[in-house]
Amino acid sequence: MNDLANSYAGPVPAPDPETKPFWDGMQEGRLMIQRCPNTGTYQFPPTTFCPGSLTTPEWVEASGRGKIFSWIVVRHPVPRDIFADKVPYVVALVELEEGCRMTGNLIGCDPEDVKADMAVEIAFNPVSPELTLPAFRPSAG
Repeated sequence: MNDLANSYAGPVPAPDPETKPFWDGMQEGRLMIQRCPNTGTYQFPPTTFCPGSLTTPEWVEASGRGKIFSWIVVRHPVPRDIFADKVPYVVALVELEEGCRMTGNLIGCDPEDVKADMAVEIAFNPVSPELTLPAFRPSAG
């Protein structure tokens, strides 16, 4: 576990039956997303049915690779008492190789160096023994 994990006091998700496979995968170091068995379309966030076919999606392991689609740089922490020492930080919308998009903090990169279509990969951020949050970091490819 890293130093961030030992001092993490930020908000944490409340996994439910619909999202449990995603969070279980994060704990195992695997990025799990859903795919429609009828259309082959990948989807995130998790849902109980595929939007086009209304069938039950299957869980598959994603590559964890993608590119920056959009991002924001957070400079004014909310709540201030938890995030004041963390700003500035980047929240990125990442288009995964599989075609769906997901958000996560971008780590290992100065906010001024973020570019559209920048190659990134998943980074697993253990914030407690029970919870690992997704983040992304620049990748060579």
